[in-house]
Amino acid sequence: MADDRDRPNPQQPRPVKLEIDAETAKGRFVNAAVVTHTEDAFFIDFALAYPRQPVRVLSRVVMTPQHAKALLRTLADNVARFEKRVGEIPERPLPNVSGSDPEPSN
Repeated sequence: MADDRDRPNPQQPRPVKLEIDAETAKGRFVNAAVVTHTEDAFFIDFALAYPRQPVRVLSRVVMTPQHAKALLRTLADNVARFEKRVGEIPERPLPNVSGSDPEPSN
């Protein structure tokens, strides 16, 4: 009979090993994000905005609604931990950046 310690616990998240190439690891600075959604997916456009220039989208991330909700929780948790350690992050008014809504899928 197998010991309960040998079975994976569905409540325990399994560690994930991430692989990243050198170019991606450098990262890209963005100072704007536009979020849109359909019934099936969330679209997050990460962009760079300079004064008196068009806002340029540098990357689009598409995810399921379940992953979007998990991302929301993860970001909230990380912001809370950051503010506990470093101090409150001051908020500024967000610019009104409009993006085109993705077409709903059929």
